[in-house]
Amino acid sequence: MTMNVEEEVERLQEEIKRLGEPQQDGSYKVKFGVLFNDDRCANIFEALVGTLRAAKKRKIVAYDGELLLQGVHDNVEITLKAPPAVTTV
Repeated sequence: MTMNVEEEVERLQEEIKRLGEPQQDGSYKVKFGVLFNDDRCANIFEALVGTLRAAKKRKIVAYDGELLLQGVHDNVEITLKAPPAVTTV
C-alpha cells in the first residue's frame, strides 16, 4: 500500500495532533523523538523524515534544520502550524 505525499502529510498532521501538545495559537508541538518512536507512526510512515520534509516545504510544519536524525535530533520540536483563520462573512 503506497500513499501519495498529500495523504502522508495529512496523516502526519493527525499524528502530531494525537501526540503533541496543543498551543494557545491553535498550533501543536511535538518532539521528533516522540513521533519517531511511536509505534503507530512507525507503521504508517515508511519515511517519516521525508514526510516531515514534504510538510515543511508546504509550510504545514516548522522545525529547525533540514534533515532530522533519530537519536541526534530527538529533542527537536516540530510545530504543526495553526490552520489559517476562517473568516465568516
